Amino acid sequence: MRLGLSSPLEHKSPWEWAEKMHRMGCTSVNIPVDYTCDRALLEQYTEAAKEYGLMIAEVGAWCNPISPDDKVREAAFTRCVEQLKLADKIGARCCVNVSGSRGERWDGPYKENLTKDTWELVVKSIRDIIDAADPKNTYYTIEPMPWMYPMGPDEYLKLIHDVDRERFAVHMDVFNWITTPERYFYHEEFMEECFRKLGPYIRSCHLKDVALGQEFTLQFRETACGRGGLNLEKYAGLARKADPDMPLIIEHLDGDEAYLESLSYVKLRFGRAGIEI
Repeated sequence: MRLGLSSPLEHKSPWEWAEKMHRMGCTSVNIPVDYTCDRALLEQYTEAAKEYGLMIAEVGAWCNPISPDDKVREAAFTRCVEQLKLADKIGARCCVNVSGSRGERWDGPYKENLTKDTWELVVKSIRDIIDAADPKNTYYTIEPMPWMYPMGPDEYLKLIHDVDRERFAVHMDVFNWITTPERYFYHEEFMEECFRKLGPYIRSCHLKDVALGQEFTLQFRETACGRGGLNLEKYAGLARKADPDMPLIIEHLDGDEAYLESLSYVKLRFGRAGIEI
């Protein structure tokens, strides 16, 4: 299993970036540049990652390929295709995005996100992106979100079936699917269900935590690892069982200091549990 950070941390060169990640105990990374960067710089990042034994886990697309705005949607399609090509070129485990929203915010919650027409748009957009990029070495994946398709493991399986492309796979963020009291209180069983059904398709995983608020009505809050109520050892064990080389990427923290603190905490906690990272 390979621990990494979604943040590249502050650095002045690709070699400093890779050395810093390696020194801190990371064995996977997200590439910190996109398809618009200089080719020589991209090669330096990939060479530095290889030199320090860092798996490139993810290339992020992070845009809205089903936007109701034509210009936004067309630009997002281009970005997704080019980011997937980039992931394929550098041998990343996956290119990751969200399925998309039907509102102004690219990852926002809208009623229109959850309709039959939107499902069909999502399926078509994923097919079109994969067909245009034609990847041979990597996969296009969707990160689960609380308010857009797919809303659970069974729905993700249906999405895989409907998309019907060999190079479509899964990015696992079970934490984004903790959206009901049942899934929170019985999260270990829910984690098991997710990995049992989707395990063979999972290319990369995010790592964080979820806290349930005590106020009305129902409030879930994403937190740093250890500041919520989920069994992270269970999650890591399931990820390792699915693939001993599975990346676990710590994400959504504010600044380098927070990432370093979380990384140290996770290494200590997993080490005490006998989980090798």
